[in-house]
Amino acid sequence: MPEIIRAGLVQQRWTGDKESMIANAVRAIESAASQGAQVVCLQELFYGPYFCQVQDADFYSYTEAIPDGPTTKLMQDVAKQHGVVLIVPMYEEEHPGVYYNTAAVIDADGKYLGMHRKNHIPQVKGFWEKFYFRPGNLGYPVFETAVGKIGVYICYERHFPEGWRALGLGGARIVFNPSATSRGLSEYLWRLEQTSAAVANEYFVGTINRVGVEPLGDNDFYGQSYFADPRGQIIGEAASDTEEEVVVRDLDMGQLAEVRDLWQFYRDRRPDTYDSLTRP
Repeated sequence: MPEIIRAGLVQQRWTGDKESMIANAVRAIESAASQGAQVVCLQELFYGPYFCQVQDADFYSYTEAIPDGPTTKLMQDVAKQHGVVLIVPMYEEEHPGVYYNTAAVIDADGKYLGMHRKNHIPQVKGFWEKFYFRPGNLGYPVFETAVGKIGVYICYERHFPEGWRALGLGGARIVFNPSATSRGLSEYLWRLEQTSAAVANEYFVGTINRVGVEPLGDNDFYGQSYFADPRGQIIGEAASDTEEEVVVRDLDMGQLAEVRDLWQFYRDRRPDTYDSLTRP
């Protein structure tokens, strides 16, 4: 397994239609791959607007089957063409009327590995997600990929430490957090929560946000996508808060052993004392 993994994040703004969003994402993946990226993650619900700013059944039309839908199939071809692992967040239809906020994980040879379905679903002004999504039912899977074990935790889930820890216990070396989050609501937490999760769970975190104000509402998506290392340091700089960007950074996997040898958080856990955490 490589000790240095070059990883990419794709930060986009809404272009006005699904087809151009997908084309834009494919170009961004190509750009990341040309820079040597071995794994690339797209933003939450990457091919649409963030339609949860309103409650409108017309947006159910954005759903696709995973892995049998056209976008998953396309991204399998893109992954294979460029030899990159892809994390592709989409609006999933499991059955008619049963929809999830989902990220498909595709290996560097184009093989579909599985999915993470968002478990924690918000329902607050401008983020009416319970109208669109059922809570996930797949737990916190960790995927064995060409770059090692990775996990996915989607947007609002970052506020819940339990899932971060479950991914660490599953062996994740990198956890990706594709998001759609607005300036007024949570910007002050953006560089706090994910860096803290990287420290507490001793792995790398890659977190993505979209940019721009979309026609459906006044949410100002503030970008600032970044990678954090297991010491909680942002690697390089965060992306722009207003412009599209492809963030590519080198992740030194040797830091995992260094940090875990120093801070023995996994050794010193006391699950025998945590029973109250599983009670409502």
